[in-house]
Amino acid sequence: MECLIGIQCKDFVLVAADMTTTQSIIVMKSDEHKIHKISDKLVMAISGESGDTTQFSEYIGKNIQLYKMRNGYELSPKAAACFTRRNLADYLRSRTPYFVNMLLAGYDDDLGAELYFIDYLASCVKVPYATHGYGGMFSMSVLDRYHKYNCTEEEAYALLKKCVREIQKRLIVNLPNFKVQKISKDGIKDMQPITAENLAVESAAEA
Repeated sequence: MECLIGIQCKDFVLVAADMTTTQSIIVMKSDEHKIHKISDKLVMAISGESGDTTQFSEYIGKNIQLYKMRNGYELSPKAAACFTRRNLADYLRSRTPYFVNMLLAGYDDDLGAELYFIDYLASCVKVPYATHGYGGMFSMSVLDRYHKYNCTEEEAYALLKKCVREIQKRLIVNLPNFKVQKISKDGIKDMQPITAENLAVESAAEA
């Protein structure tokens, strides 16, 4: 029932994650942070079993920080994605697998912005845009139609709002709030959250 959305452009990546935590048919929280900072220019948006998401994201984040302390430099987004995928694959073949889906977004000083799609079966692929969850079924068609590699920050943020508006309109599950972060050469920047209230105000203003 959770939703993650990632958009990779020329100079940056935008990642959005819903902020809802549920237990069965009960909404437990509407302000959960599902985007975790891994390093100065790398974040992990993660969804899945609540305990698994916390433990796995912390495990990956701490190991990448340990690598930096031992070697004096950080892993690139590609290397971090390969490390994450390998660990997920190892746990998948153990008695304690992690049921988590991730979007790994980062900026490489040589290669630019990168976005990686990783699922609970440990498949990993570099993509221009990606989604996880039921909300992704509605937003993938929007991304496929409107995504542009050379779009500006404002255009990419507007595309995210278009995806969220479609999810809130068509998905039976209520996902009112989405946290948004931008990853670029300047590091990680928090964008204004996309909420049902903000979208309703914009729609009223346009009308």
